Amino acid sequence: MLAILLVSLIGLTAILWLASAPLRIRKKREKVRRMPFPKSWRDIIRQRLPMFRSLPADLQLQLKDHIKIFLAEKQFVGCDGLEINDDIRVTIAAQACVLLLNRDTDYFPKLRQILVYPAAFIVDKEQRNEIGLSFQHRAVLLGESWDEGQVILSWHDALAGAADPHDGSNVVMHEFAHQLDQEDGRANGAPPLATQADYASWSEIMNREFAQLQYCAQQELPSLFSYYGATNPAEFFAVITEVFFEQPQAFNEQHPLLYRELSHFYRLDPLTW
Repeated sequence: MLAILLVSLIGLTAILWLASAPLRIRKKREKVRRMPFPKSWRDIIRQRLPMFRSLPADLQLQLKDHIKIFLAEKQFVGCDGLEINDDIRVTIAAQACVLLLNRDTDYFPKLRQILVYPAAFIVDKEQRNEIGLSFQHRAVLLGESWDEGQVILSWHDALAGAADPHDGSNVVMHEFAHQLDQEDGRANGAPPLATQADYASWSEIMNREFAQLQYCAQQELPSLFSYYGATNPAEFFAVITEVFFEQPQAFNEQHPLLYRELSHFYRLDPLTW
C-alpha cells in the first residue's frame, strides 16, 4: 500500500511539475527582461545591424528584450573551428528576433541550437529523380533550418545580410522564417496564423503568387523575388519574408495583396520605418 501511495505521489508531482512549466517559463523570461541590456551588445547592434536605427523606439525596446531572452534560451555552437562570441550571438539573434516583433511569441519553441560555420558549408542531401529513384548529392549552403531543433548558418553570410538591409537578401531571416513555418509541423509555407479565418485568404493569395513566381522562373521573366522561392511553398514563404523586411516599398507596389498578408501575419508595416 505504501509503495502504491509513493508511486501515486511521484506521478502527481510529475504532472504538477509539467503543468506548471508555462508559468515557470514566463517568470524566468520576465526576470530576463528586467535585466539591463549590456552596452557591449548595443554597440554590436549599432555596428552590425543598420536596420535597427530605422526601427521606431518601441520596436527597438521590444527587440532588445527579445534578444535577451533568445540568448538566454538558445545554444550557439561553432563549426569548422569557429569560436562563438557575443558578436556572433547578438548579430544573429537580432536579425532572428525582428521576426518576433509585435507578435505573441514562444521564441521559436522547437529551436534548441544554432550551428554557425565560418562561411558556406557543404552537406550531403538525398534527392529523388523523375522516376522515383533516390540518390545522394553534395550541396553548398548558406543556411538550413531543421524541424528537429537546429538552425545552421554561415557567419560570413549572416554578416552580409545584416550589413545591407535593402538588398532583399537575409539568410538569418530566411532560415528563421522556416522556424516559424515549422512550429505546427514540417515547413509547408503555412505557419500558424492568428485565427482560423485567416487561412482562407492566406491560402488563396499565397498559392496565386507562388504560381506566378514559378511561371516567372520557368520563363526567365524578371521578378522581385528570387527564383529560389519557386522551389516549393516553404521556400516561397522564406524568400518573401526577406523581401518584406528589406524592400517593403517595391514589395507593396508590385504585390500589394501579398504584402498585406505578410503585414497582417507579422503585425508590422516596414513601409513606415
